[in-house]
Amino acid sequence: MNTTKTINLKNRPEGKPELTDFEFTTSEIPGLLEGEVLLSTKFVSVDPYLRGRMSDAPSYIEPFKLNKPIVSGIVAEVLESKHSKFNKGNHVSGMLQWKETQVAKADSLIKVDPGKAPLSAYLGILGMTGLTAYLGLTEIGKPKKGETLLVSGAAGAVGSVVGQIGKIKGLQVLGIAGTDEKIEILKSEFGFDEGINYNTTENMSEAIAKACPEGVDVYFDNVGGEISDAVFTHINKGARIIICGQIALYNKTETPLGPRPQPIILKKSALMQGFIVGDYSSRFSEAVKQLAKWLEEDKLTYNETIIKGFDNIPEAFIGLFDGKNKGKMLVEIE
Repeated sequence: MNTTKTINLKNRPEGKPELTDFEFTTSEIPGLLEGEVLLSTKFVSVDPYLRGRMSDAPSYIEPFKLNKPIVSGIVAEVLESKHSKFNKGNHVSGMLQWKETQVAKADSLIKVDPGKAPLSAYLGILGMTGLTAYLGLTEIGKPKKGETLLVSGAAGAVGSVVGQIGKIKGLQVLGIAGTDEKIEILKSEFGFDEGINYNTTENMSEAIAKACPEGVDVYFDNVGGEISDAVFTHINKGARIIICGQIALYNKTETPLGPRPQPIILKKSALMQGFIVGDYSSRFSEAVKQLAKWLEEDKLTYNETIIKGFDNIPEAFIGLFDGKNKGKMLVEIE
């Protein structure tokens, strides 16, 4: 029987994940049954939320099991099919295992067209990244022309799309990122009006006050921690705070004690809401259609950081927590 290289979760990380928390193994590829397809992995998405699944703690999705393959968004090529929907040579996306080659149920996959967009885009701007940005901003943020939108983690995959959608909708858009280079990219490539480098800013509250002199109407929070603590003091009456990610806290071994935002939210009649993109699955088709239209009209652009080689998937994932990505972090399997 044929075999394939596989990446399992070996240990539950304590703090930031390390390469020793992952294990490369060889697993067998079973024969195809009716309704299944044989896939060759082309692109693997590594995302901050995967860190939460590596901990054995209750969440919105079950944790990864030790000594079992890690799962994330993948684009793959069909090598063999026993389902009428797919033919050899088709490309698909889905939540798949970190394997070079694998068998999957066809019903769990979506066909993607490399003729309409690069394959990598189906894991980013036209995948969960774009959906998260679009649905989080429009459903919770409810942006109105002329308002001020502040985005943390703005140079990341989701944040950079959020800012662009904000500009399309006529907002003043400001972003927080970790290097001067990223701030320049926000302004020159993604159309942000201004940016704040949190690594070189001594007083975040003062910097936010200067960048947002009329206050913050919509805050798209990808980071949490001290950055978000500083933002809360500058929200306007009726502000909407969208909790998308908390990467500043994912590797903490203890729950940090920080400012309590409830009094500010009360005084400002503000809304703070977390969301999982799957909550809005009924709107995926509509959202992808709109994103694709904006992409075709050159109203949206995107950055990718592409690492090559299956063996480099764990290193690429760990790199997320050191800010090594500009835009979407992906691994291309050559």
